[in-house]
Amino acid sequence: MSFISFPILMILMAMISIQWGASFAKELFLVVGPAAMSGLRLIFAAAILLVIWRPWRTPLQKSSYRKIVLYGASLGAMNLLFYLSLDRIPLGIAVALEFTGPLSISLLQSRKPLDFLWAILATAGIYLILPVTDQVTPLDIIGILLALGAGACWALYIYFGRTAGQSENLGAVTSLGMMVAALVVLPFAFFYSDTSTVSLKIIPMAFLIAVLSSALPYSLEMVALRKIPTKTFGILMSLEPATAALMGYLNLKEVLNITQIIAITCVIMASAGAAWSDD
Repeated sequence: MSFISFPILMILMAMISIQWGASFAKELFLVVGPAAMSGLRLIFAAAILLVIWRPWRTPLQKSSYRKIVLYGASLGAMNLLFYLSLDRIPLGIAVALEFTGPLSISLLQSRKPLDFLWAILATAGIYLILPVTDQVTPLDIIGILLALGAGACWALYIYFGRTAGQSENLGAVTSLGMMVAALVVLPFAFFYSDTSTVSLKIIPMAFLIAVLSSALPYSLEMVALRKIPTKTFGILMSLEPATAALMGYLNLKEVLNITQIIAITCVIMASAGAAWSDD
């Protein structure tokens, strides 16, 4: 296997892991609800990262704590809103809408004429998903808005993550940020879910989801990023909505109509185009 194909394989494995974890989590919504599942996932993900990185061994600047709190809060909100949207709309659609967050950052930072094409494609994709179009089974508007809200939080997560990680150890920032995210989501998990349904049988499943959705793909992506250009990484990550749609079909029996498939394709093309034209 060549030097370039192995890291590409790792990125594909990371995408499959994330979306497999998301589809597995959605199957458990009937038992514990999306808010509680989001809280459990973040708790275990934080515990795993804290054990791996041990941030208490790394002294941080006082000014960094505020940045880490903002980074973690946006991460927590992103996860909570995404799981709430997933409870209402198909996995592939939710991921495509969530992708508008980082895509917006990329397009806003660019001044190239070609990027207007990617913006138009992304807008067209969102429009086709909205229930204003002539669809046989229109999607839940609240689920759409929740997914778009998750995308906005993803954009904030990227911004605050870059700010917090500029002068600090990346592992310490990530693990502490994940801990903050768990603390932000916990009140919603308690007050908006029936916590009595959380049994010992759910705990190992939630731990597996945390590994699939956070620890494993994060590790694979970090290794892959060292071996391939950032542009290549961005283009490959654009395939995530397609991966989500595939996992939704295989694991959740979610069948998308032709309009929704075209909408996801528009978002993928816009995301890949923005990554390709990014210098």
